[in-house]
Amino acid sequence: MTTVTLAAPLAAPVAAPLAAKGIDTGDTAWLLAATALVLLMTPGLALFYGGMVRTKSVLNMLMMSFVSIALVTVVWLAAGYTLAFGDDAFGGLVGNLDHLGMAGLGPDSVQGTVPTLLFATFQLTFAIITAALISGAVADRAKFGAWLVFVPVWALLVYVPVTHWVWGPGGWIVSDLGALDFAGGLPVEITSGASGLALCLVLGPRLGFKKDAMRPHNLPMVVLGAGLLWFGWFGFNAGSALGANGLAAAVFLNTLAAGCTGLLGWLFVEQRRDGHPTTLGAASGAVAGLVAITPSCGSVSLLGALAIGLAAGVVCSYAVSWKFRLNYDDSLDVVGVHLVGGVIGTVLIGVFAVESMTGGPQGLLHGGGLGQVGRQLVAVVAVGAYAFLVTYGVGKVIDRLLGFRADEEHEHTGLDLTVHAETAYDHGVLGHGAPVSASVPSTSSPQKAKA
Repeated sequence: MTTVTLAAPLAAPVAAPLAAKGIDTGDTAWLLAATALVLLMTPGLALFYGGMVRTKSVLNMLMMSFVSIALVTVVWLAAGYTLAFGDDAFGGLVGNLDHLGMAGLGPDSVQGTVPTLLFATFQLTFAIITAALISGAVADRAKFGAWLVFVPVWALLVYVPVTHWVWGPGGWIVSDLGALDFAGGLPVEITSGASGLALCLVLGPRLGFKKDAMRPHNLPMVVLGAGLLWFGWFGFNAGSALGANGLAAAVFLNTLAAGCTGLLGWLFVEQRRDGHPTTLGAASGAVAGLVAITPSCGSVSLLGALAIGLAAGVVCSYAVSWKFRLNYDDSLDVVGVHLVGGVIGTVLIGVFAVESMTGGPQGLLHGGGLGQVGRQLVAVVAVGAYAFLVTYGVGKVIDRLLGFRADEEHEHTGLDLTVHAETAYDHGVLGHGAPVSASVPSTSSPQKAKA
């Protein structure tokens, strides 16, 4: 996902085809495919997260991702798109309201060489998965009703402004600061990671955190989800070239390479530290590499992509254990993978950027000095701090008004039964869709301890 303005000198390879030339059928066909690929990432994330939780909350985890598709779509079409990509209205902070409800954007409206409606839909799929990513930080313990309120509010107050800063016309990060972010290290990875950290602090740790084993219940599901994410990530990154061109091809290869070295780096750490390379580690390492290459895929060479993916795989494999030392319960490692990986990929642009990809700016290793590193760091701190503080405030308000943490009994029994009246695995004991009153053991039942 790249800037759509002609005033973005830091994205010359992308900015050139954005001049109004009419619809290009090749570019449009590729962006249609890329949009579908990115949308597929959210069901892939649902499977990835669903396999990582315990059996009693699998469906709740799937639902938190799937409902985000509907909630964010409504918000984006109503006001999100115009606030993110409308002409700047408040000094680089947010766009105007000219396209409320997608007003004025018909089938003949063109954004560069693709229909504007397609560009808006492509950007929508990014917003969807960013909101869904946060759910992993509060798995097993968030009220579903509170999540339904949180997602649209968060999308408008956090995702939309940051997106305008980074990619919107006149956004201060791209126009004034000059930081680079090709496909979403700042609006997607760092925003979701910082927001996940804030929300898990609001809700507190799960029952039994650091005491009970909370192992993934279905590793094949995790690997399937990771595979779908990796598949969709090609649309995520290469689609951000907004055209079927050489830049898209280079980004595609960078994405593949970083995912591979991320996987290998994580397994290397596991082998040396634990003596066992794990399936979960392979899936997590691939995702960490993909996270890190997201902001940098359009700025670095193939060697840079290999190095960034490896760095993410190694560092993130250690970062996921920080929650035990620092006592924050990031259930599915949104902080350790998405925040840390996003920071690595965004900052290392300042080290590995090459002129042949950026059209101008170069990284430290290619004679660019420390200036670009500094710009990347400022963007990381600003976006991370904003996302954390606003999310923490929104979470606290929702918690005060509605209660964000699930009841202790519901958490103990499992959210699948208590919230959705369903079970993921029916072994003949509980019927599909059985009433909660008929299937949830009472507080006095000796079976409760075995739930």
